[in-house]
Amino acid sequence: MSYIAYCRVSTTDQDPTMQVEAIKKKYPTASIYEEKASASSRDDRPVLGLILQSLRQGDKLVVWKLDRLARNTLDLLQLKNEITAKGAALVVLDLDIDTSTASGECFLQMLAVFAEFETNLRKERQLAGIAVAKTQGKYKGRPESFDKDEIKDLLAAGESHAAIARKLGCSAKTVQRVKQAMVPKSSDMTREEAARLARNPMDH
Repeated sequence: MSYIAYCRVSTTDQDPTMQVEAIKKKYPTASIYEEKASASSRDDRPVLGLILQSLRQGDKLVVWKLDRLARNTLDLLQLKNEITAKGAALVVLDLDIDTSTASGECFLQMLAVFAEFETNLRKERQLAGIAVAKTQGKYKGRPESFDKDEIKDLLAAGESHAAIARKLGCSAKTVQRVKQAMVPKSSDMTREEAARLARNPMDH
């Protein structure tokens, strides 16, 4: 059996020393793997991927805190299942969790349930707040992060929807909506204008 410690910090300015020292104090023989990366994507954590691939029967993956390993409840459960499938176990130092024991497995499952419950409560409170704000006429929605006039200018210059989306950091659907808003209603156009628009849609 081997103890493998995963110590992650989010940025290059942060230092994993505190994690390393805490783990080494309890598991002095642990092999330490450090990673400086955000937990937003598994693809951005190659060290973690290497550890998961190398786990063997009876090994224990040790982390200082759960948030050093997983970004959310779903990610935690997926990682835990991968570890278990290897015949290994997960140890969370600050919570004294060891999934090789029945109590540790149970506690981790309960923790995941409560975390999911809290997430759902936050969503419900947010939706309730939006509903109240709408009835009071105070809800404006998320502010637009793009310039409609700039989109119109780029459309007029013949840029494609995809190119505009990349350039301005918005979606192609957003560009499409702006383009549609630029086209006057048929009732506002003369027959000649409608015919010209049908022939040359980029004129508008």
